[in-house]
Amino acid sequence: MTQVSIIIVAAGRGSRAGEGLPKQYRTLCGKMVLRRTIESFLKIDPTFQILCVIHPDDVELYETATEGLDLAGYVFGGATRQESVRNGLAGIEHLKPAHVLVHDAARPFVTKQVVDGVLNRLKKGALGVVPALPVTDTLKHAHNGIIDRTVERTDLYAVQTPQGFPFVALLKAHESVIGQELTDDGAVIEASGGKVEISIGSTANFKLTTSDDFTKAENQIMMTLGDVRTGSGYDVHRFEDGESLWLCGIEIPFTKSLKGHSDADVGLHALTDAILAAIADGDIGTHFPPSDPRWRGASSDIFLSHARDRVLEKGGQINHITVCLICERPKIGPHMDAMRKRIAELLDLELDRVSVQATTTEQLGFTGREEGIAAQATATVRLPFGGL
Repeated sequence: MTQVSIIIVAAGRGSRAGEGLPKQYRTLCGKMVLRRTIESFLKIDPTFQILCVIHPDDVELYETATEGLDLAGYVFGGATRQESVRNGLAGIEHLKPAHVLVHDAARPFVTKQVVDGVLNRLKKGALGVVPALPVTDTLKHAHNGIIDRTVERTDLYAVQTPQGFPFVALLKAHESVIGQELTDDGAVIEASGGKVEISIGSTANFKLTTSDDFTKAENQIMMTLGDVRTGSGYDVHRFEDGESLWLCGIEIPFTKSLKGHSDADVGLHALTDAILAAIADGDIGTHFPPSDPRWRGASSDIFLSHARDRVLEKGGQINHITVCLICERPKIGPHMDAMRKRIAELLDLELDRVSVQATTTEQLGFTGREEGIAAQATATVRLPFGGL
């Protein structure tokens, strides 16, 4: 028997958060919301069995968000949240969990304190537990935009997730209220005649609903990333016969190519090393040995994306990068904007956090003799203290 299973409800469309992807698949500081939510639970207890309820149109997004995570899989949601949770319960029934926690995908900052508060009450025999915070704002009731009375806020609570229940009790309760439209699982237990207890919630455990919430969430993440690191990288590749070359993710027509085991993109190689240096994680040769035939002719996008992921795995964020290309030819200026856009895309950065520059050596040295191209790069990375 699995002690605790978690259902993460991620089938909604999130229209109030603005245009674009459903909010659970948007990124917060370089990482999808759903992945942050899942990782918050796994950080609390790696043994949690987690199942996601997703929209049928989002399978590819889900697979991207959960790549590399050991989960119990996914099921498709229904027309309502209530139906989606019921589908999720059916999806974990074979695990025979003692307790189940139901959580909103758009609450990525769930804490151990909140989860423990719910589980402790369940272990003492509660039929249902919801984390909540007392309402502190003055409440008004209005009709047609006109306030007609002040609502007494004593004993009023703002409810959060994860909401916890004995698995069998919640499954039976859902089956007993089919056809009703209830907004959370605590209400399902109440409608079936059960009593639900309150545990202490957290102001950090807010739900992403509007675009302002995303700004608040990013600020909350940035406040935890106080360990600022800077790394530098340098790379050189010689010219060989060819008709084009790769620089900073862009193929440039030219009278020569760059020689290397991969695509020899000297700009992305230097940048990859800069990011790895910032997190003290070796260099490009450590992760992608040139003796390994798998990387023969490989796109350097792979190397840069790997370095980015290494930062994200440590709970960090790439804050700013710069690349300086050193060569007489080809002329870099006409391609700078395309290079910046490609790097920004690969690192999921705003364009104004990416700098590409170029210089010559006034015909001195190997670059001045047009024997090859050199590149130097710097990367600024923010990590949580103790993140390494």
